[in-house]
Amino acid sequence: MSVLLRRWSILGRLGELPRPMRLVVLGQLAFNTGFYLVLPFFALHLTRDLGLGGALVGLLLGLRTFSQQGLFFLGGALADRCGTRPVALTGFVVRIAGFLLLALAEGPVLLVAGTVATGVAAALFSPAVEAELARRAGALERTHGPTRSEAFAMFGVAGEVGVVVGPVLGSLLLTVDFAVTALAAAGVFAVVLVAFARGMPREPAAHAGEPVLAGWGEVLRNRAFLAFAAAYSSWLLSYNQLYLALPVELARAGSAGLLGALFVLSAVIVVVGQVPLAEVVRRRLGPRALPVGFAVLALSFLATAVLVGVGAPGPVPAVVFVVTLTLGQMMVVPVAQDAVGRLAGERRLGAHFGVLASAGGLAALGGSALLGALLDAGGPPALPWAVTAALPLTSALVMGVLVRRVPALHADTLAAGRPS
Repeated sequence: MSVLLRRWSILGRLGELPRPMRLVVLGQLAFNTGFYLVLPFFALHLTRDLGLGGALVGLLLGLRTFSQQGLFFLGGALADRCGTRPVALTGFVVRIAGFLLLALAEGPVLLVAGTVATGVAAALFSPAVEAELARRAGALERTHGPTRSEAFAMFGVAGEVGVVVGPVLGSLLLTVDFAVTALAAAGVFAVVLVAFARGMPREPAAHAGEPVLAGWGEVLRNRAFLAFAAAYSSWLLSYNQLYLALPVELARAGSAGLLGALFVLSAVIVVVGQVPLAEVVRRRLGPRALPVGFAVLALSFLATAVLVGVGAPGPVPAVVFVVTLTLGQMMVVPVAQDAVGRLAGERRLGAHFGVLASAGGLAALGGSALLGALLDAGGPPALPWAVTAALPLTSALVMGVLVRRVPALHADTLAAGRPS
């Protein structure tokens, strides 16, 4: 029994990772704890405490998303040129400053500055630490340690723990004051800053001294990776419907109060199931997890459309959507993050991860605008769900072609030994 528990325990698997990789995985838990201390309550603070109108609130939330996802390509390229450690540490400092500004802000100037700073910070540290994990996990896999997809599964589980812990702590602190919540989040990142400063080795950057444009040029010449990034971008668009389409559906069904519980449900599914599912996917599907996983994402929207169309009671469509979407996420993300390193030839991982995230941000921006227009149009409530299903379904078809035609994604590459 103890062996079985250790096999599936995130803590047990963490013990198999070298110290820098453990730091990155546990750092992800801290990142999400600090971030979700604030994010779920930010709009409420802006409207209830500061009395801002909906247009300004929407602008601030849009600025945060754009300054984060839109600039990932820059943070990734800087990580290649300057190294993970300095870029990540700079990101932590910028996020601490952003939370401090939000704690002090009572007017639009400091609010905009704090909001943009929190987004830019993630654009610096996220692609840097993901590239670092990919690089070290790829080397560890070649010595018969945990595979890169297993390392990213642990990374995802740790992040989901933060998604659960952060809002719980934030809801408790919000009873005191939003400024206290923002200061607490800054404190979390101060701890992360110290831990990374002490624990992340000082190593020369893989492309030190080379122009940043050289990294982007290499990415843009990698046609297989660009096709992969375009197909993968529908994942972030799909995930963002937890924030856009899901609340609308719950409100339509008279179950708006269940939104928080469904976020917790999604996080718990990942925490409990990600590591064992990653093992099953590795053994049974290999790279076919990509087309199959995107097909599951499409199914989450199609099933919701059908349930809404036939008048399924209360929150049933929303619950089915969250559970199915989460399963698709768990199948796709670890395998895709491993595939980035293979498609990049283990070079310029920061630039590749950055461009991958920015592509997802652009897809989420454009696709969510289209879906928002459909939701506002007042047509059949099942229509937006059915239309959105076409996007991950298209990705499933493209991924199926790529898996067959791109050598880095062939089954004998990804499934040999203990692969992603």
